[in-house]
Amino acid sequence: MNDRGQISAAEDDGLDPSLVAEARQLFLRPWQFIKGVPSMEFLPPEGPAEIAFAGRSNVGKSSLINALLAQKGLARTSNTPGRTQELNYFVPGGHSGEMSDLPEMAVVDMPGYGFAQAPKEVVDRWTGLVFDYLRGRVTLKRVYVLIDARHGLKKNDTEVLDLLDKAAVSYQIILTKADKIKPPAAQKLRQQTLEAISKRPAAYPEVLMTSSEKGSGLDEVRAAILTAIRR
Repeated sequence: MNDRGQISAAEDDGLDPSLVAEARQLFLRPWQFIKGVPSMEFLPPEGPAEIAFAGRSNVGKSSLINALLAQKGLARTSNTPGRTQELNYFVPGGHSGEMSDLPEMAVVDMPGYGFAQAPKEVVDRWTGLVFDYLRGRVTLKRVYVLIDARHGLKKNDTEVLDLLDKAAVSYQIILTKADKIKPPAAQKLRQQTLEAISKRPAAYPEVLMTSSEKGSGLDEVRAAILTAIRR
């Protein structure tokens, strides 16, 4: 399907076609990885709006980032839970991310959580990095928390939502791998998830659904991100 056809499909889903077109212009350009951040002192300068993606290991986080930016292999995917050990920064091509060359926005791939194979001290170190980032990054506009549509919210997901509420960081739920369940079950899960977050103070009251494999829901996520960074 060409760009115009995809925008028309998004319009059928109730999205503003001009917003979709602008969001696609932002995301469907060359992007690049600029650095992995193992601790807070290595963070890029604060300046551009940042959007972060969080989720359990193997939830499809890297696959979704690659699909949103239409670049296979940009974010590293792995079948090994916990492989992403740093905050990985991506920016539009042609920018270094240094103070003299800041892009309009950055995408941050956060370490996955919920894996059991890594030693406790490693998990604690990654967890501390993520918590410090959430509490201390003024330019962080929203965290997108990815939930596997086949499993729904799990205990460690709700613990992360508790943290985000406590840190007063705006977040939105994305249900991934929606193509792996039947449409009625997907809609039921969306409603159940909306009810589960309805009283959470930092939760954005809309749940998105995606399939990186099928390409569904990507324009909705892009439009949501563009709206979030403008707030």
